Amino acid sequence: ILKNLSKYCYNRILKFILNSDFYFEIKGFCPCCDKSVIFSSKNQWLRDNFYCRNCGSIPRERALMHVIETNYPNWKELSIHESSPENRGSSIKLKNNCKHYIASQFFNNSEPGKLINSYYNENLESQSFHDNSFDLVITQDVMEHVMNPDRAFSEIARTLKPGGAHIFTVPLVNKHKPTEKWAKLDPDGNLEFLNEPEYHGNPIDPKGSPVTMHWGFDIVDYIEKFSGLKSEIIHIDDLSLGIRAEYIEVIVTRKD
Repeated sequence: ILKNLSKYCYNRILKFILNSDFYFEIKGFCPCCDKSVIFSSKNQWLRDNFYCRNCGSIPRERALMHVIETNYPNWKELSIHESSPENRGSSIKLKNNCKHYIASQFFNNSEPGKLINSYYNENLESQSFHDNSFDLVITQDVMEHVMNPDRAFSEIARTLKPGGAHIFTVPLVNKHKPTEKWAKLDPDGNLEFLNEPEYHGNPIDPKGSPVTMHWGFDIVDYIEKFSGLKSEIIHIDDLSLGIRAEYIEVIVTRKD
């Protein structure tokens, strides 16, 4: 039967068979829930499907938490601002264990800085926080959705204390290719995609968030240009910590 199918149909069926048959699991230690667990995935796309069976964390969250604990072992005592946290994984661990943790979301039609459902209303491009407010700023898959990331990186640098750091994940889908602007606002404030429309999930908006940037490894040059701060890209591949997947680099931008 397969021989008589078109190439398109053949590939679709083959993909379905491979995905439905895929199963991977391994024992390890989860940096998000601090337990010996089983990590498992029923899909080849490990980035969003390689779960900790105990806390539900995914690889990029475990990678970020591992970087925080390795570089800032005293994180529980620090002042931390996390923008757009998830209700799982590293966000829950930071919230439950850091004495000076605050979280923000961006509610476009509400007063800046207002506390809404335990979140501060903050636009990363124009924040209400004072200069030198935080030891750490955390963002997880946020910077590919910002309309003007130049302003956001500058603002994050402003709110960091000397010696502080912005620790974040963002899919570096362009890798060695130059970063591309993917969407913008037109003069009337309407969303305009410059390439094929693309959305990712948003914990406070069922419509999702538009992708505005396809970042490459040159993100470190972009950050330095607009914030003056140096960054490093950290890639971890460690199955014992459940850290293996596509696009799970962690970027650390430090303020001297």
